[in-house]
Amino acid sequence: MTGDEFGLRHGEYSALITARGAAVRELRHRERDLIVPFPAGGPNPDFRGVVVAPWPNRIPDGRYTFDGVDYLVPVNEPGRQCALHGFTPELDWKMEFRTESAVELSCAIEPVPGYPFALSITARYRLDGGGLHTRITASNVGERAAPYGVCPHSYLLAGPAPLDEWTLEVPARTFLEVTPDRLLPVTTRPVDGHEYDFRTARVIGATQIDHAFTDIVFDGGGQAHVVLRDPGGAGVGLAWDRSCAWLQVHTADKQPPIPDRLGLAVEPMTCPPDAFNTGTDLVRLEPGASHDATWRIFAD
Repeated sequence: MTGDEFGLRHGEYSALITARGAAVRELRHRERDLIVPFPAGGPNPDFRGVVVAPWPNRIPDGRYTFDGVDYLVPVNEPGRQCALHGFTPELDWKMEFRTESAVELSCAIEPVPGYPFALSITARYRLDGGGLHTRITASNVGERAAPYGVCPHSYLLAGPAPLDEWTLEVPARTFLEVTPDRLLPVTTRPVDGHEYDFRTARVIGATQIDHAFTDIVFDGGGQAHVVLRDPGGAGVGLAWDRSCAWLQVHTADKQPPIPDRLGLAVEPMTCPPDAFNTGTDLVRLEPGASHDATWRIFAD
């Protein structure tokens, strides 16, 4: 452990959490990687493992309207001219406490012209026999209501076989159709009869996905589960609560020479892409109010 990252361990699980972006850099079970890791001390490719806030996914052209006022945040995805994944991935989070199996990190989102709202966010990570538990709490410490959304950004690894051979189960009845060039929302469509219907576990094959899903089926305990399995018998899962009514799934398709389809991004989201404009499931944080979201990654 250094001042830049925090090692956690419980039983057969171990994790490394970085101060930059509150990212899960490594997560292992019996020394098997459950997520695509990234090297220490260097850049973090593709936002691996970070906490994404105060908006998940994209705002086209960085422009949005909230309470009748127009705002502009920086575009950081120039190829699609979008503001991507909020501010928190680039922040250095402060350690508030840690034990052998848990750590709490915090960061402050200070008012800026494009987002003149003040938030305090904490990320609590805890390992136990059920995997890595995460709780994100955002509190509005400012004097005006703030738009807000959050998601994780880990790329799951089912096992050593290629992603095309993994079996995927996604408990979602609807997906969000997007434009092919900028991946901007068009309309929702049922998964019935579509290649994105993974309600019954099946092999991913050559299917390319970079879409949000909704109409998610939660169990009696208020949890939903995505499960990935390797043909050799290994597996990994991600569970989340009703605070996240949306789920982004991405097969991590890349153009050569960038390594292709290294893992499956599974991102429970409180709101869909461009929610700052559409208002769909957007969290409105009033002054003094807080919002919690939880999820868990586990070996299957």
